[in-house]
Amino acid sequence: MRPVAVWLFDLDDTLHNASHAAFHGIDRAMTDYIVRELEVSAADADELRRRYWLRYGATLLGLVRHHGVRAAQFLHHTHLLPGLEQRVHGHPHDLASVQRLRGRKFILTNAPRAYTERVLGALGIGRWFDGVFAIEDMHMFGHLRPKPDARMLRRLVARLRTPASRCVLVEDTLVHQKAARRVGMQTVWMQRWMRRAAAVQGRSARHAMRPPYVDRRVRRLGDLLR
Repeated sequence: MRPVAVWLFDLDDTLHNASHAAFHGIDRAMTDYIVRELEVSAADADELRRRYWLRYGATLLGLVRHHGVRAAQFLHHTHLLPGLEQRVHGHPHDLASVQRLRGRKFILTNAPRAYTERVLGALGIGRWFDGVFAIEDMHMFGHLRPKPDARMLRRLVARLRTPASRCVLVEDTLVHQKAARRVGMQTVWMQRWMRRAAAVQGRSARHAMRPPYVDRRVRRLGDLLR
């Protein structure tokens, strides 16, 4: 990999085990919200949630576009997650490695800011980052443009005043890395937590591959120090 000036870290299932701490609660809260606001059955709500996530990369975008849902209200109600701080955990060696990396470090997440700050606070690592780019910061021309929107990533690179080739996106979601490569970023596929979740579900085989738009595939963030 080329010399790095800026590290962009995803949050969920990259820095902490969100599959354990948050995802089930968020999925339930999204389904409940859709049932309540759109007056549909739980089965229909669950199908909408999955369909919009697959089509747009974020359930919220489909709800805003097709149903007039207010983004701020949706994000608030779906990320309340009582007791979240007691469930959040990361790997100590991974987190210590992040602190030792040279270059500026930012969080780049499709999660809302309030949730992100709760997770960083529970992990005790917020002070290690130069800033947070949450979903509320991903507006362009009056529209939300979260990952994997390449336009948002290009704008972010311009804000950072750093060539895209010296920025690295570290995260667990391949479609986001594919978009990052399109704008010239380097990419690292972090697999620690997603491998654990996949093993429980019997879906481990896909993690042995390395798509051409992924520069490195790692199971621990300490590998980034090499």
